[in-house]
Amino acid sequence: MQHIKKALKSAESHSEEIRPIVQGILDDIRKNREKAVQKLALKFDNWKDDFILSDEKKQQLIDTVPEQVKEDIRFAHRQVSAFAKAQKDSIREFETQAYPGVRLGQRIVPMETAGCYVPGGRFAHACSAIMSVATAKAAGVKTVIAASPPRGASIDPAVAYAMDVAGADIILEMGGVQAIATMAFGLFTGQPANILAGPGNAYVAEAKAILAGSGLCAIDVFAGPTESAVIADDTADPMTIAVDLVSQAEHGYDSPVWLFTDSRELGEQVLKIMPRVIEDMPDSDVPASSWRDYGEIILCENREEMAAVSDQYAAEHIQVMTRDLEWWCSNLKSYGSLFLGEYCTVPHGDKCSGTNHILPTKKAGYYSGGLNVHKFLKIYTYQEIEKQACEEMSARASRLSRVEGMEGHARACDWRLKKHFPDQDRNFEVYSQKHYS
Repeated sequence: MQHIKKALKSAESHSEEIRPIVQGILDDIRKNREKAVQKLALKFDNWKDDFILSDEKKQQLIDTVPEQVKEDIRFAHRQVSAFAKAQKDSIREFETQAYPGVRLGQRIVPMETAGCYVPGGRFAHACSAIMSVATAKAAGVKTVIAASPPRGASIDPAVAYAMDVAGADIILEMGGVQAIATMAFGLFTGQPANILAGPGNAYVAEAKAILAGSGLCAIDVFAGPTESAVIADDTADPMTIAVDLVSQAEHGYDSPVWLFTDSRELGEQVLKIMPRVIEDMPDSDVPASSWRDYGEIILCENREEMAAVSDQYAAEHIQVMTRDLEWWCSNLKSYGSLFLGEYCTVPHGDKCSGTNHILPTKKAGYYSGGLNVHKFLKIYTYQEIEKQACEEMSARASRLSRVEGMEGHARACDWRLKKHFPDQDRNFEVYSQKHYS
C-alpha cells in the first residue's frame, strides 16, 4: 500500500496523562460521596440545584421542543427500539441434553440498573440518549438512569425529551466524571448501575475504564475519538466521499478519517476536493484540524488489500462505495458498524436508521462490536445431573481433576461415587478413607 496522504499525528490515547486525574476524582467521590459530587458540579458547571430532574421541570423542557423535532426523535426511537428488540429475539433461553441424564440450560436475565451517559459540549446529543436508553429498555432493564451535563440552567430540552421517550426512569442533570461515578456508586438514587453505557470525552471514557477495571460494574465499549473510513473503487463519486469524510471530521480535532482505495485518480481527486468542502463548513477549524493531522488516503493494489488494510485499522465506521457490496459485507472482519453503498451514510446510523452508534474505537473492533441489547443481558447457565449420569460425570471429572493436580475437586467427585454407587469397584487414588466415613 502507498499513502497519497499520511497523517501527521497518530490517534493515540492520552490515558497516561488523564488517568491519574480521573483516579483522583473517583477516589474523592468514593470517600466523600454526594458532597464530593456537589463540589465538582459547582466547580465545573456552576450547578447548585437538585441533580435529579423533576417531572415538573422535565415537562417544562419538553414543552419547548418543536413538534417536528419531537416527531423525528420518536421516529429514531421506533427504529432503534425495533432493531434492539430483534437483537434480543436472536438469543433465547433453552435446555439441552448433551448426555443422557444431564440437563443443561441457559437463562437470560436483564440487568437491574443501567447508567446511560449522554455527552454535552458542542452538540446536543439527543440521538445518543436514544441509543443507550432505548436499547437498555428493549433488553428489559428495570431501572435506567440517564445523565447529561447541564447547559446553563438545565440539560438540553431535546435531550430531555429523547431520554423521556426512550424510557429513562431517572434523569440526572450532571456531567463528567462525577456523573459516571454517581451512577456507578448509586449516589442520590440508591441504585448502583450494573453497567455504564454511552459515549463521552476522554475523562468520561477513562472513568468508565477505571470503574470497569475495578470490577464495580460493566461498561459498553472502550471508546476514544470518533473514527470513520471510506472504502472506494473507481465507481465512487469523489465529492460524495469528501462530504462524508468531512461530516465525520467535525466530531473533534482528533477524529481520524481515512480513505482506502485502489484508484489513484480517485484518491487524488478527493485530496484536491477536501479543502474546499472543509472551508464551506460553518465551523471549519475542527474538520480542518482533524483532516490535516489525522486524515489519510491509502492506495492499495486491489480489493483484497483494501480489505486487509481496513481490518488493520478496524475503524469505528466503515462506508463502502464499490462494486459488489455483498463481497465486502462477507469479507470485512474488524469494524464498529458497516455502511454499504452510496445511499447509506454514517449519519443515518448515527441518528435514526436503527443500528446503534455507540461503537468501538482504537481498534477495539478487533474483539468487540458496539453497544447492543445483549450488553444489558446476563447470560446464565445451569445444570442438573440425574443419578445414572452422576456415575459417568463423577468418574471422568475425578480423573480430569487429578490430571490438573486438583485433589479437592477429585474428592468431591469420588465422594459421590462412593456414596451413590458403593458396589462399584474403583481405582481411587491413595488417600485416607476418613474423608468418606
